Amino acid sequence: MILHDNLGSGNAYKVRLLLSHLGRSFKRIDYDVTKGETRTPEFLALNPDGRIPLLQFPDGRVLTQSNAIMSYLAQGTAYLPGEAFAQAQVLQWMFFEQYSHEPNIAVARYWLHFLGPNKIERTQLEEKWQKGYQALAVMEQRLGTADFLVDGGYSIADIALYAYTHVADEAEMELDDYPGIRRWLDRVAEQPRHVLITQEDFDAA
Repeated sequence: MILHDNLGSGNAYKVRLLLSHLGRSFKRIDYDVTKGETRTPEFLALNPDGRIPLLQFPDGRVLTQSNAIMSYLAQGTAYLPGEAFAQAQVLQWMFFEQYSHEPNIAVARYWLHFLGPNKIERTQLEEKWQKGYQALAVMEQRLGTADFLVDGGYSIADIALYAYTHVADEAEMELDDYPGIRRWLDRVAEQPRHVLITQEDFDAA
């Protein structure tokens, strides 16, 4: 498999983290999205949306969108519950991540960590912070009394939300008021074959 990737992307990190948990071997091709490297004719032929991550299979098929990729890879594994309602709860959190969490925390992180504060309109940034903290409050309500987001243990729901939550400081967002989230971040980092978002090399099991 080939993972079309960007090392700084939390969405791409989700896929790398799950692949590492599963012990799946893959090759990385890294793209600098700030330089338009995912907008070339060659890349757009693979994904007309011009975004990473993109997972390319040996038979030539490709799959895009981080949460769709994870849902596919997690089939039949411990990272996706087999029971229908539990599966729906996993999807519930993954939809929440893409609708309420990622558009705010990830965007604020991108603006501050990759573009720099001089290119940001302050009122827009403050709106991202406000909505990002609202998303964190929803997570805290669950994680204040639970080890993981879905009953039954660590799942791709946790991976989806861990990706940008654990680098919230790069969005200049503090987690001091979210003890449940902080404990959860530690539990995720303790999972077997955990890798860092900055890690470039991976060994298959």
